[in-house]
Amino acid sequence: MMGALLPLLVAGPLLAAGVLAMFGRRPAAHAIIMFVVLIASTGSGVALIANFGDGGALAHGVGGWAFGIAIPFAADMFSALMLTVTGLLAVTCTAFAVASGRANSRYFAPLILVLVAGVNGALLTADLFNLFVFIEVMLLPSYGLFVLATQGRAPLRQVSGTRLYVTLNLLTSTIFLAGVGLVYGAAGSVNLAELAGLASTDSTVAIAAAVCIFALGIKASVVPVHGWLARAYPATSPAITALFSGLHTKVAIYAIYRLYAVLFDGDARWLWIGVVVCCATMIIGVLGAVGEPTMRSILAFHMVSQIGYILLGVALFTQAGLTAGIFYLLHHMIVKASLFLSTGAVEVAYGSGTVGNLSGIAKREPWIAAAFFVAALSLAGLPPFSGFVAKLTLILAALEAGQIAAVVVMLLVSLVTLLSMLKIWGGVFWGRSDAGEGSQRADPAPDPAPQPSADGVRAATTRTTTDAVPRRRIGFALAAPAVLLAAVTCGLGIGAELLLDLSDVAARGLLDTSAYVEAVVNA
Repeated sequence: MMGALLPLLVAGPLLAAGVLAMFGRRPAAHAIIMFVVLIASTGSGVALIANFGDGGALAHGVGGWAFGIAIPFAADMFSALMLTVTGLLAVTCTAFAVASGRANSRYFAPLILVLVAGVNGALLTADLFNLFVFIEVMLLPSYGLFVLATQGRAPLRQVSGTRLYVTLNLLTSTIFLAGVGLVYGAAGSVNLAELAGLASTDSTVAIAAAVCIFALGIKASVVPVHGWLARAYPATSPAITALFSGLHTKVAIYAIYRLYAVLFDGDARWLWIGVVVCCATMIIGVLGAVGEPTMRSILAFHMVSQIGYILLGVALFTQAGLTAGIFYLLHHMIVKASLFLSTGAVEVAYGSGTVGNLSGIAKREPWIAAAFFVAALSLAGLPPFSGFVAKLTLILAALEAGQIAAVVVMLLVSLVTLLSMLKIWGGVFWGRSDAGEGSQRADPAPDPAPQPSADGVRAATTRTTTDAVPRRRIGFALAAPAVLLAAVTCGLGIGAELLLDLSDVAARGLLDTSAYVEAVVNA
């Protein structure tokens, strides 16, 4: 019975989006319906987690058609955890957008709901072609959200980032669709239950499935196809950057975990390639952040680096490795969104995201500074935060698998990550505010080319030392999303055992996919 409700996680947001599109410009109704649907979607994920406490899976074939014809939806602990965290991020990032005044358009709420419908569908589908369809459903509103993030005449950097984002995703979707076609040509089906284990025994299916995983690797921003993310994500508003960081690349990572577990059955012959790629992603990502001038571009490069950590779990493909990888994935979604939202709050309120243009923010905005500090230390892997548990379990899993080089890389990259976080802290949050109460000190050095921020507010850099930055404070509504997510990472660090147990159940479902496959066959 519960399996029959799975399609509602896609249909509900789509229906609500259609209703809101017909409502016209009614901001209160848009906000109420949007948050009700998003909270309901998050609650559904929590209910599914409770249902999968002992493992197992649920599936439903839409329309009651026979297996192989019906559109299959399936859920297990892994997809339930992802539904919950993506729902939480959708709520917090949307609340930030409302607080920052970026949700005023009549199209904002419908686009968010269509995006969530696509994310839920991609996490629940048990069919390769439908995975392609739901990824497209997820991407189309994203293009609209990029446009809505522009206020007035967009700067060149924003236009360039939007163009890159659209072009890259169109190309990647084409590659993925070609891979789906090759899989169908080689195996005669795109149903995951029918494809289970085929890539480990049939080299033609393996090559076709590898094309799909390559396309997902581009969407996840894995080295050497990572450069687009650091240019595209900072080019939109802080709320949309945070939302995309928690949804788009993470759906691609989820799909890589799922496809390698089901299609390849964890084939050990190719895992060494994954370890090499993951280590390269960690190193190049963190080094790319060193020379970046703005908070969001630094965080975007660190996002690339952290994706290497997350995918190392599937590259190890052991019980410990998958558990650590899933824990790391969920922790990172929360922490990275918190960082983007805390720095975004500073950018929205003070008009600049450039490191060095502001100082002393911690004295004026203690809550937002605390949120950034906690999330930054968690990202670097320091105790008692969730990042420490994530890195420790991943290092132990790599040691158990004999991947000593990967352990060394993880430790060194963590050190550089900490230095980058200190760079933001020292350049924005620390120091003194010489301009006095109500303003921040501008850089006294000449600035020949003031840079507009992504949200259209011109950076407050002047040649004087007075009244350089708007006299604004970060309100409760703008700070609350980042503070809430920072509190969550504290909770996941101190009470890590609960999420580790849930991640362990999810990992067992990937090591032994029989329950998932059986559920889809009997749907």
